[in-house]
Amino acid sequence: MTTLGFLGLGNMGTAIAGRLVGAGGEVQVWNRSPEAAESLVARGAIAAEHPAGALAAPVSFSMLANDEAAESVLTAENLEGGPEGRIHVNMASISVDAADRLEAVAAAAGVRYVACPVLGRPAVAAEGRLNLLLAGPDDALDAVAPYLEHCGIRQWRFGERPRQANAVKIAVNYTILHALQALAESVSLVERHDIDSSSFVELLSNSLFPGAVYTGYGSMIAERRYRPAGFAMELGLKDLGLAEELAAERRLELPTAPVLRERFESALADRELAELDWSAVAEVTRRG
Repeated sequence: MTTLGFLGLGNMGTAIAGRLVGAGGEVQVWNRSPEAAESLVARGAIAAEHPAGALAAPVSFSMLANDEAAESVLTAENLEGGPEGRIHVNMASISVDAADRLEAVAAAAGVRYVACPVLGRPAVAAEGRLNLLLAGPDDALDAVAPYLEHCGIRQWRFGERPRQANAVKIAVNYTILHALQALAESVSLVERHDIDSSSFVELLSNSLFPGAVYTGYGSMIAERRYRPAGFAMELGLKDLGLAEELAAERRLELPTAPVLRERFESALADRELAELDWSAVAEVTRRG
């Protein structure tokens, strides 16, 4: 395996980087808070003192929190000066506008840019069972495919423009937001009629709606099991905003978006709910 770089070691980034470290080869890791790299260094990774060190690898990856974080790290200064032919894979959920800007910055530095947002929570990432949404130049996608095999169960290609993968991830998350609200309403409905909501969710997930969203989040909502927060409430509102921006770009109306926004803003205004998993947004409806 060639030398790899990995930047951004939150819960998801650490899980994905751990898969690459476990596959063998040299992996240089960087995080704004250096202590986040300690567990990976103990497993054989090399800590980079500066983002440019990890980005100088022939293939580098990043999982940074949002547009601002990604653009503050993936700068012209940090990308310049490395060897020719480098590829950077941005695995974060960012806006399509940010994807366009980052692609342009990378191109100016002679770096091929790939978008690869992911589907799955940190525990799924640690097991290498993510679904990987890819877009970018075909030759770059072919080059990074062997490394991504360690991280996911399937690689989905959506085009040659990186923004296309980010658009798909935004649309997927928008669907999940609706699923959370649908579960909130239906669970609240059966509970108000003295029906066990866990049995109701079991029915849904074993009949009409099998799969991670209704099975996983349904049981979390039925049991009020919102800790630890696998996905932060504020990130749910961020993803809703990305969907609204994506729709506005093409003058598309999203009739249910205002309802979802009101639910998430109410949850974030509640100190108890704001620190919980985003599925706890269901409590806004449950209490209503």
